[in-house]
Amino acid sequence: MSRIGKQPVALPKGVTVALNGRQVEVKGPKGTLCREMPALVDMRVDGTSVTFTRQDESRQARASHGLARSLLKNLVIGVSEGYTRVMVIEGVGYRAEPEGKKLMFNVGYSKPVPFELPEGIKVEIGDRGAKLTFTGIDKDQLGQMCAKIRAIRPPEPYKGKGIRLVTEKIRRKVGKAGTS
Repeated sequence: MSRIGKQPVALPKGVTVALNGRQVEVKGPKGTLCREMPALVDMRVDGTSVTFTRQDESRQARASHGLARSLLKNLVIGVSEGYTRVMVIEGVGYRAEPEGKKLMFNVGYSKPVPFELPEGIKVEIGDRGAKLTFTGIDKDQLGQMCAKIRAIRPPEPYKGKGIRLVTEKIRRKVGKAGTS
């Protein structure tokens, strides 16, 4: 039995789960999220919790058991609390500036790089454009957006210049050794 899959997902106050075949819809105080759940796993809503059971003991069903529970847990946390990701821009003159629904990144290229923010994600810019705080209810969308922003100027290992998540550790390398 999957250790993760057998645990029920508790529903906080104000959060409701509706099933429509494989489609699940989670409503909460921050919004509504829909997701297609994996096959071979059955869901049962018991008022204040949701439990998952496998349809059989195949390898695919065992793999999908914990996945289904984790996906629903992410939806429940998103509509009740929301998610936050913090990114840091390091480098002399590197910064981000808001421009309508876009962010303009000045990260050492000849022109600023525009980035269109997806629907449902808010950004706060602090520390003179060097610290970005993104908030949203969809964990997948937030993570994908942060990966695309990081790809604009990935951090380099010698001076650490670039865009990275605050939780990310950059393995630094030693530069050229001088001749003596």
